[in-house]
Amino acid sequence: MSAAPDSQVLPYPPLNLLESASLFLDFDGTLVDIADRPDAVVVDQALNSLLADLARRHDNCIALISGRSIAQLDALIGPIARNIALSGSHGSEYRWNGTLAHPVRPASLEQVERVMRDAATGHPGSLVETKSFGVALHYRLAPEFESEARALAARLAGQFDLALQEGKMMVELRVPGSDKGVAVTTMMRRREMAGTRPVFIGDDVTDEEGFEAARTFGGTGILVGPPRETAASYRLPDPAAVRHWLAGESQ
Repeated sequence: MSAAPDSQVLPYPPLNLLESASLFLDFDGTLVDIADRPDAVVVDQALNSLLADLARRHDNCIALISGRSIAQLDALIGPIARNIALSGSHGSEYRWNGTLAHPVRPASLEQVERVMRDAATGHPGSLVETKSFGVALHYRLAPEFESEARALAARLAGQFDLALQEGKMMVELRVPGSDKGVAVTTMMRRREMAGTRPVFIGDDVTDEEGFEAARTFGGTGILVGPPRETAASYRLPDPAAVRHWLAGESQ
């Protein structure tokens, strides 16, 4: 990861970044606050209205780039999901203008899920989340499980040749060969986004590849949350600030 010049003091992003931009937006921790359980997130009408407005203002050059599956995003944001580009499962699947692309789900994920569920039974509060092309083990409500969960995920990744993705209080095993940087690169090569400046907004270490890819195409990244080492060039403190900025409101 190549850090910004001063990763501890990143400036508030100027509003002119929104001009002629393609927007790549993480979901959890960026557009909505992170919940203790992934199924506890609720999308309000204000967010749906904002996404619809952004799609109009940016000629539909807007994409949600999430670790969630496209099916999960559909359920959360409703009909507006059909009007914007979606990349789910850390870049493993895409949908845009009616075209859907995704890999085959390996059977090994079923075995991984069983092992994770067996391990989680001894740690009340931990949660196994089944995704279209991955399985995530959450320990936000069982922090004492962290070291064991991370070691288990590393072992299973090697055993079944799966990609290991670490995030905020979770580990995930998924189909290898993709990440959020790959998602940005794929979409920026489409004619709809060619020539625009990509702006990637995300909060987690899983978004760093997205920041890097945006810079490769002449764009930039915006980190959400506390300062840390990052490839982003700007920072917003929380999802509420992200929404205000996307709506064109200054600091």
